[in-house]
Amino acid sequence: MRRLLLTSGRGPAECRIAVAHALTRLASEAEAAECDCAIARSDAERHGPASAIAVLDGPGAGALAQRWTQGSLLWVCRSPLRPHHGRKNWFVGVVDLPLPAQIPALATGDVRFESFRAGGPGGQHQNKTESAVRAVHLPSGLAAIARDGRSQHRNKALALARLAALLDGQARLAEAGEARLMQAAHDRVERGAAGLRFEGPAFRSAG
Repeated sequence: MRRLLLTSGRGPAECRIAVAHALTRLASEAEAAECDCAIARSDAERHGPASAIAVLDGPGAGALAQRWTQGSLLWVCRSPLRPHHGRKNWFVGVVDLPLPAQIPALATGDVRFESFRAGGPGGQHQNKTESAVRAVHLPSGLAAIARDGRSQHRNKALALARLAALLDGQARLAEAGEARLMQAAHDRVERGAAGLRFEGPAFRSAG
């Protein structure tokens, strides 16, 4: 399991738009990489969240996390908000949030489990299993899905662990001071070489 922080730092609204695009792209890549992805966003303003936490788990989680944390994420696009603005480079920080040795358990009364029919990650066994499980944290509304286990019982345990990692990440950000951590990540991003680069309104990969 891997846990990532995506942040716009002190960037303008365009960087929040880039975060929103990046989350959609990350979820899509996770789907194709045999990996389940759970996301918790900060309070979103009109143009997108300032930050988000993504928990990746499954066979492809390690490789996907490495791809997304190899450097800064750069979106090259004319501003959709200020058409005559000269700047076209918008940065998003993507950093690893290490998992603790032990994640606090969730109160069972705070979690609702929902089983549903779903193919495996990457489209495997599509419409042939009903053992997929969604764990919903009732106080926050956050949810995590597991569909890679061989049984519904196993998927309940996986979904619960992913949900706990998501909530623990939010708590640790709050303790460390989210604004300070976001800014440190963003400063490193703008000084470093871009690892992932996307271009245009459609957020197409550019290498």
